[in-house]
Amino acid sequence: MKQSSNNSGSLKKNSSPSIQANKAKKMVLRRPNLSIEQRSERLRHLRADLDQIEPMRLQKILAASGVGSRRHVEAMIADGQVAINGTVAQLGDKVSPNDRVTVKGSAIRLKWPDRLPRIILYYKQEGEIVSRHDPQGRITVFDRLPQLSGNRWIAIGRLDVNTSGLLIFTTSGELANRFAHPSFTIDREYSVRVAGELSDAQMTQLTTDGIMLEDGLAKAARIIAYNNEGKNHRYDIVVQEGRNREVRRIFEYFGLTVSKLTRIRFGPIGIPPRLKRGQFYELNEVEVAYVMKEIGMNLPQQQRRRHK
Repeated sequence: MKQSSNNSGSLKKNSSPSIQANKAKKMVLRRPNLSIEQRSERLRHLRADLDQIEPMRLQKILAASGVGSRRHVEAMIADGQVAINGTVAQLGDKVSPNDRVTVKGSAIRLKWPDRLPRIILYYKQEGEIVSRHDPQGRITVFDRLPQLSGNRWIAIGRLDVNTSGLLIFTTSGELANRFAHPSFTIDREYSVRVAGELSDAQMTQLTTDGIMLEDGLAKAARIIAYNNEGKNHRYDIVVQEGRNREVRRIFEYFGLTVSKLTRIRFGPIGIPPRLKRGQFYELNEVEVAYVMKEIGMNLPQQQRRRHK
């Protein structure tokens, strides 16, 4: 939990809810079996050969190294504040591990993706926003996450303020891009409660021809209806785009209002049954390796640092 400053008068009133947010509790797990522990230990010490790492765009590696957001780094490059091997850098320049990068004259220790990334799952609650800062002072999911030393969590996709469920955070920009980029068409599965009911014809239309929303055609990869009594009905729906409020707008198209929306799966990751609202769980190395394999990312080369 962040400590409040004695100079509280200098803080904006609308920032207090975020500052006072409690950190999320970690989901308690049973100890994994010996085989999983041994595999995790081997994966934990894998390191890629830095000489084999492909050059990366300067703004990307600086952002990943904690210098600032991608936009902030790009502004510093445009202002001539960044140099590569003593030469003022330009937007679009690439760097490799052998290059020396300085910002405002100070050398930067670049953090190359030479090991397994970290991944945590967080059960977002309604009322929390997926943003690092909120002008209205609402609690953000980043206020709730465990702090990192020398790195920062990257949110994979977003959920609107009134939607709960699975959020994934990682230290790898490439992994976040794989999940979120439309070209990879990764499933996003939601549990939906609505006032009213879809007809069989409407469900068929949604999974075959699709429907036209204001920002283009929307289709469901799959939709399952549950036999509920009364005016409220529940559905599980899978979409493959991360468009703003897409699931809510799909049901609104048919005249139905969503009363509860929860993301229960994102790609190969489902929300753990024991993960409670407001809790987080960090994947072990075996689980991280599985996720990377499922989305087409290579593991670090089989090069292990010797223990001293």
